[in-house]
Amino acid sequence: MFAIFLISHGCHFILKRYGIHILVSQVLAGVIVGTTGLGQQSDYTRIFLTVDSKQILGTLAGLGYQLFGFINGIKMDIALVRKTGKMAIYSGILSMVIPVVLGGVTGRMVSKYWNLDKLDRLSLILVMLVQSMTPFPVICSFIGDLKLTNSELGRLGLSSVLTSEMLTQVIALVAFFIGIAYKQRAQAAIESVVISVAFLVVVLYVVRPAMFWVIKQTPKGRPVKDLYTDIIIFGALASGALFNYIGLNVFLGSLVFGLAVPAGPPLASAVVEKIECIVTGVLVPLFMAMCTMGADLLKIDFDDYILKSTAIVVSVVILAKFGAYLVPLLYFKLPKKDALALAFLISTKGIVELGSFTYMRELGILTEGMFAFLVITVLLSATISSFVVNWVYDPSRKYAGYQKRNIMHSKELRILTCIYKPDNTTIIINFIKSLLTIQSPFSVSVLHLIKISGRASPMFISHQIQKKTISLHSISGNVILSFKHFQQNYRDAVSVNVFTAISPPKFMHEDICTLALDELACFLVLPFHKKWLVDGSVESEDSTLRTLNCCVLERAPCSVGILIDRGNQVKSIFLESSRGSSLFVVVIFFGGNDDQEALVLAKRMSQNRNISIKIARFIPSTDELEINRDSMLDSQALNYIMHDYTEDETVDYIEERVSDGLETSKTIRSMLDKYDLFIVGRRKDIQTPQTAGLDDMNEYPELGVIGSLLASMDTTEKYSVLVVKQQVAL
Repeated sequence: MFAIFLISHGCHFILKRYGIHILVSQVLAGVIVGTTGLGQQSDYTRIFLTVDSKQILGTLAGLGYQLFGFINGIKMDIALVRKTGKMAIYSGILSMVIPVVLGGVTGRMVSKYWNLDKLDRLSLILVMLVQSMTPFPVICSFIGDLKLTNSELGRLGLSSVLTSEMLTQVIALVAFFIGIAYKQRAQAAIESVVISVAFLVVVLYVVRPAMFWVIKQTPKGRPVKDLYTDIIIFGALASGALFNYIGLNVFLGSLVFGLAVPAGPPLASAVVEKIECIVTGVLVPLFMAMCTMGADLLKIDFDDYILKSTAIVVSVVILAKFGAYLVPLLYFKLPKKDALALAFLISTKGIVELGSFTYMRELGILTEGMFAFLVITVLLSATISSFVVNWVYDPSRKYAGYQKRNIMHSKELRILTCIYKPDNTTIIINFIKSLLTIQSPFSVSVLHLIKISGRASPMFISHQIQKKTISLHSISGNVILSFKHFQQNYRDAVSVNVFTAISPPKFMHEDICTLALDELACFLVLPFHKKWLVDGSVESEDSTLRTLNCCVLERAPCSVGILIDRGNQVKSIFLESSRGSSLFVVVIFFGGNDDQEALVLAKRMSQNRNISIKIARFIPSTDELEINRDSMLDSQALNYIMHDYTEDETVDYIEERVSDGLETSKTIRSMLDKYDLFIVGRRKDIQTPQTAGLDDMNEYPELGVIGSLLASMDTTEKYSVLVVKQQVAL
């Protein structure tokens, strides 16, 4: 075990730099410690490759394979097949049917040409069927490892794989029944079919309703009892044992039982979190290595007719599968590079195929040479697919800012706001209220982000289109109701669309950026990762959300604002403010694109007579302002704001002369008790005399110097901060 883990992680340390999937390293580890590698030494074989050693490792590996199938059964959401688009359906079906047809014809031709016997013909048929499969666990694992889960490419791949997975399971069952009929007798195959159907009926009408009962017995927000999760895991193992007893693969039994577990929290997530770490981190690598340890690559001899036939059939099936998947993508006008990457991805072979080949070898259907050759095909397909996908596909280019999508240049205000936690709702709604005017209605898209748990496929739901969703509705229910109530109260001034996205935290930025593009948003509002109590002490801090905000700032296709709540929650302009009947807002202006964007946002707020705006421009105290293009643009932006409000009491302009960052800090601190909302530009990496020395105290670099200063001040004053970054257009 130590040797397997040491070699696999050592190989992966090198190969991961080239984007190669970890499966390749696990296969290499098995080859090195097995018959082909160190197994050539007699002393090594006598000490390490004993019968007892193989039995112990084989038992652990088999357990890992079984539980891996169970976990992937849980993560599969069959309901998504109904929501799959035409492109995914056609490509998924054709990538299964065409390889089977062409592979079958090719197998028949080579069998006749070399006059193969009955067993050899059977082995060719089974190899062709396994190579034609598109197993969901394999593709899902590759998509996750290549960090494509939330990309358009990854989503399309998972959708099409779910379609072909249905056909895959049918093909797998047919293949195993054929194997049983050959190895034993036709009656044994019939008995296996009957028991399998009875098992499906029990799972569908007994086990699945029982699991829904468990969900009902679990109080909202409370974890599922360990007793229930333990029983479910035991049921998965028992299902695999039953399938093994009737001559089928244990993987299928556990997979089917996993399908009975309702996807998502609370039940599926509890089961997955309990066993996924040890299964994927320990048991699956052992299984991959154990499968390949028995492969003797030295027995590959292409003078053998059956091996020649196998190579021809496998080549035809792989090419047919690649072409059958690629053609529909090009027909539906998917970009050529994306279509090519996806076709390579779907053609990848992995743990399911390797497990099937190992099982057929144990049945005596495959020769040692055939098995070794098929191990090489798995190794090469995983290596080539990983390399090509990383080389061809670049998910970040999707968010390239080729058009100006910011508040300054947009004729219509379109805002996207994110909700990380339900308690973000109040501050977001109050901020939106500050922009309300009957004269200029605008649209708001609200995205509630939820960490994925207990499912493999990320989900994206529009609550305007899809009214009912099991388990998701209960999670997003309070957020949906709050914004629907807000929409009903201010329907003449704002239109609201609510969405829910369930995905891994490290990919959430892709959901945000994708929706910003789809909704043509010009301003994106993100809650800050830190929350303060009213007494100034920190209530909570989430480093994952901080990383998420930083990723969005780097990739967003529009302007971005980070909203910070220092116990004020952006006082609602329709409530009594802490300083009177109005919401008092100050724009801290130094100059630059980000500050200009903040000014335009303040101009929008100033249209509401319940809001008092002050523009505080900080200028050097010693020198005159340098006249250049940037300063002229700053003056132009200020003139644009002040032009309509020269005699308006709700908009005021002052100049603060400061010599360095220390004076700036003192001046801003003196403002804390006078304003409810501070709007500042991010101005990252911009050096000015007014902020000299503040870089050393920059606790939150993603907010810029002034934003970080306001967020980190040690004070009991209650206020909110909006840090604005203007879109960087290419």
